[in-house]
Amino acid sequence: MASKVVYSHRDPMLKKRDDFEDMLEERRTGSDLRYALRCYTPALYKGLTPCKASELKNMVLQSDQLHYVINQVSKETGTPTDEIQAEAAAILEEMAHRLQLSTIRFFAFTLCKIFKTLFRSICVNEEGIQRLQQAIQEHPVVLLPSHRSYMDFLLMSYILYTYDLALPVIAAGMDFMGMKIIGEMLRMSGAFFIRRSFGGDKLYWAVFSEYVKIMLKNGFAPVEFFLEGTRSRTAKSLTPKFGLLNIVMDPFLKGEVFDVSLVPVSISYERILEEALYARELLGVPKPKESTSGLFKARKILSEDYGSIHVYFGQPVSARSLAEGKVKRSQFNLIPRHIPRKPTEEIQDFVNDSAYRLVRAQEESMVLKPWVLLASLLLQNQAAGNKQGMSLRELTEQAVWLRDLSRQFGAFLHWPDHIPPSKVVSSSLSLHQGLVRISEGRVQLALDQAGGRVEPGLPQPAITPEDALLNQAVVILSCASYRNQALHVFIRPALLASAIHSASVNEKQEIFNTFSFLRNMFSDEFILCPGAEVQDFEEACYLLVKCGALQIHQQTILVTDRGQRTLAFLTSILDPFVQGYQMVCRFLCEATECLTDKLFIPAARKFIIKHLLTGRLKYAEVLSSDLQKNALAALLRLGAVQKLRGRGGPAALKVNKVMVNSLEDTLGGKLPTQKPLVARL
Repeated sequence: MASKVVYSHRDPMLKKRDDFEDMLEERRTGSDLRYALRCYTPALYKGLTPCKASELKNMVLQSDQLHYVINQVSKETGTPTDEIQAEAAAILEEMAHRLQLSTIRFFAFTLCKIFKTLFRSICVNEEGIQRLQQAIQEHPVVLLPSHRSYMDFLLMSYILYTYDLALPVIAAGMDFMGMKIIGEMLRMSGAFFIRRSFGGDKLYWAVFSEYVKIMLKNGFAPVEFFLEGTRSRTAKSLTPKFGLLNIVMDPFLKGEVFDVSLVPVSISYERILEEALYARELLGVPKPKESTSGLFKARKILSEDYGSIHVYFGQPVSARSLAEGKVKRSQFNLIPRHIPRKPTEEIQDFVNDSAYRLVRAQEESMVLKPWVLLASLLLQNQAAGNKQGMSLRELTEQAVWLRDLSRQFGAFLHWPDHIPPSKVVSSSLSLHQGLVRISEGRVQLALDQAGGRVEPGLPQPAITPEDALLNQAVVILSCASYRNQALHVFIRPALLASAIHSASVNEKQEIFNTFSFLRNMFSDEFILCPGAEVQDFEEACYLLVKCGALQIHQQTILVTDRGQRTLAFLTSILDPFVQGYQMVCRFLCEATECLTDKLFIPAARKFIIKHLLTGRLKYAEVLSSDLQKNALAALLRLGAVQKLRGRGGPAALKVNKVMVNSLEDTLGGKLPTQKPLVARL
């Protein structure tokens, strides 16, 4: 039986979280071949016998909805329906999975070997597995894992096979299909391949949506997809995509199934396999194309230690309960079900709200490792210009302080309390030795090693200041990706701390106005549910009062002596994003050339590099293309920048320099001449 891992010192105010068990423990002593070939008899939806993949395709091609769209496209284009029917069949053939148990057994055997080599443990909450098993038998199930690594979907199937649960069918990008042999093996293990974007292709959308809905309605298998749409290169949750969630909600909204169970799954890596790869992508190095040869070249990772993985299967969320009081399903009785219709504003608001709630549920069950706290502290120390680093003793003392603060804020923290803090810190530093340097009892980021190793006896290659900066940025962005794992815990208190720091008075309403401005500005950067300004403000106030950092008397907010340290940490954690957005504003105001959306990132990066080299900017993580894209998205949303579509060419950016300059000043703590339009408390 797997070993139980219990986390103590939980705040009694927190909701109960399940304990974990290490599923690799049994695999280390048992036969991998016997495990892969064992009897596999998963419980299915209402005890149904799943149809074959070929039958599934026939059901899609014969569906009323697809026939309706085929006739519509035929009328619009003048193409015979037979040709469009053949095109639909070709789309489905390219898309569809061919789930085979023999391929699953092969993957189970192979992944056993790989996982035991790479990871110390894979910890799963077995109570969550039991809840999932029950849900699969009662309603169609949609699995919604967080997405931080290529490993995610393999890991999910491996876990479900191990616990004798129905294997999922998984939405995967077309780029995986191009991998020789591996692409077909993924297809036979349950992957179905979809384009990254459909444009206005009605036929493709109809085939895709009908395929997913028929699998869901017939309980063929749990449907699995990533709400974020793609892997997060920064380890922050990405703004959810709504297309697939719209599709899986549709059978419930139309009354074709009684309910749909949506299961958020949080996958937490102690060390991310793609750590340096992601950092380089954020600095503009092109993403390597998925290929089988690339996979074999990556075998060198098998010689490294990637620590532990924690996988938390959350409470199944009922689509029926989410929709209660928000959606009038009777509207679907007005037209035949097979006629596609654009979602109404009410439906879209419901799906959007559900998506944010599900991503928040993923975040709240993310397990944070000690290194997440250490990376936060080391990054702040480095940004403060402390070239000597921190002593191990000082780092340990600060980590214990931050551990306690994180727990008070409700973090799901894996800190082994039975081990002395100094040993916990040393163990974490050892696992991430590629990112830190320990010398004479002092710890700092390994910026001097960032250029890579040079073979003894060979001449040192010449390196420009810009190259040196980019090499250091790889280390800083890698560390930031770990710090980012904790941002969902700190973001609301950090926004409040920054608002208090910027406000000229301690009046609650004025602080709330500044909080709302910052929250709105950063709503593309963090998961902040639309329309929840007041709830987020009250949550931040509650947490900072609870930890003794603030006192609130009617309409005034006061910082306690004890709270100075807490607020300094929180403002520092948000500061790279504040300065990053300011830098993007400054770049747009000073740009003399006509900018397009394609030229924006390279030009902004060049501008930021110049400011970093002259010392006018201290945060190298502002070089992240993710931060720059999010800043531009915020300025577009606020109307400070507009995209002007050209004929066939890239969109030009039209900048309202007065508005952009005003936003830069406001971010810098200069109060706006006109208060932002916000709700009153």
